[in-house]
Amino acid sequence: MSNEVDAGDYGPMKRLSTMFSTLQDKLHRDRSDRDLTLPQPTAPALAVTSFFEYLVVVSLAKKRGQGTYEPQITYQFPKLANMGRSQREEEEKSLKAILLFCFPEGVNWAPLTEYPSETFSFVLTEVDGSRRNGYCRRLLPHGKGARAPEAYCIISRVACFGLFSKIFDEVEKRRQISMAMIYPFMQSLREAPFPAPGNTVKIKSFIPESGTEIISLTRPLDSWLEHVDFRTLFRCLTNEEVLKVFASTVLERRIIFMAEELSTLSQVLHAVVALLYPFTWQHTFISIVPSVLIDVVMAPTPYLLGVQRNKLDDVIDQSDMLIVDLTEGAENTFITCIGDESTILPEKLQEELLQALCCRRDNSTSEELNKVVSEAFLSFFVKTVGHFSSHVKGSSGSKPGVFQKKSFCKASEHKASQHFVKRFIQTQMFDIFIQEVERRPTQEGFFHKKIAEYQESKKKEKAKRGQLPKTHHQAV
Repeated sequence: MSNEVDAGDYGPMKRLSTMFSTLQDKLHRDRSDRDLTLPQPTAPALAVTSFFEYLVVVSLAKKRGQGTYEPQITYQFPKLANMGRSQREEEEKSLKAILLFCFPEGVNWAPLTEYPSETFSFVLTEVDGSRRNGYCRRLLPHGKGARAPEAYCIISRVACFGLFSKIFDEVEKRRQISMAMIYPFMQSLREAPFPAPGNTVKIKSFIPESGTEIISLTRPLDSWLEHVDFRTLFRCLTNEEVLKVFASTVLERRIIFMAEELSTLSQVLHAVVALLYPFTWQHTFISIVPSVLIDVVMAPTPYLLGVQRNKLDDVIDQSDMLIVDLTEGAENTFITCIGDESTILPEKLQEELLQALCCRRDNSTSEELNKVVSEAFLSFFVKTVGHFSSHVKGSSGSKPGVFQKKSFCKASEHKASQHFVKRFIQTQMFDIFIQEVERRPTQEGFFHKKIAEYQESKKKEKAKRGQLPKTHHQAV
């Protein structure tokens, strides 16, 4: 399978290259948009409590008289009807972009007799800052002989990869019977309310010869981890390598991940972003970079990009970045690096992170692994910047507070942490976080709960140390 793209031969790609010219212009004007900017959808929006907006099936159609294939939408549910002309045009642009992400390699495919299905995801950020998640499963359609793969893509406001993987299992099962069998299942799903964290929703669906089935869809209790599975990250990288990637991400550097499989790229990039909790990556994030957008690697601003391994020659010339090879058995995990990645994090806290990560078991479930990993990195932020609330001064009623940077840095628990903290507070992710704290100083959440627990443990430890000399004196 070749991934070379000739925009002149591929009409939709040519139109999309024009459509995305604004993206590259913004990237070279020191943009700080999150993810890939697309035209704002004008279809009637569903509430975020719904599972999805629409499902499309994308097939590869061979172009007449040519050896190339063009992705086309062969099924869509629900139909985007009752729109005005301008609305239709805008939504069609979004659909063309979705075609790009379903088949990012390009147009030169060969018919296949075997093709392992894979599931991956991408994020579309609209011009108004709102996000839509694209979930995609590619597989070889039912049939005999060599044929081109097809892709199912669900567009949703909901970020929950595991849940949509299970939905794809049901869609794929029905597709093997008939395309018409997809409709009643997706209609039932569309009518069902999206469950609260930890809750389950049951979907009834009829399948010929099997009767009515009850499909249970359970949402993870930790909602900020529901789009994440850390297993792929730790399968591709050692603990020490994960810490180097984390250190570079925390300082908002340019990072490219390379792999053959689209599923590996999307899962690793989403896992890396999850390590930042409670902070949020604020810059360009494209989990799978389509071939026609490969020039995005030249952007001078921070980014997290997923690029297929056969595009290495297009990115290797870039400097001042971290390129991570996720390929199994790769000779060098870090193809290029700045060189200071192992010294960014405070040494003592690095050791604590490594010790915590070593506690995970090889046979642990996804939920168990998520708990071990997320708590380890959350503890890092609690110890380095968890004292922020004491340095927001002057807040009263509706009047926002003011964050005192200087006193905050000086108050770091360990002197060795001060250097890291001084660099971290310069990042956009910290700036956005602290702006929200200034607006609402009395926030409550999981991070704040962990900070309170840590501070309480420190008080008890201090009190215990204070009693030791007295007890010793009495004994004497």
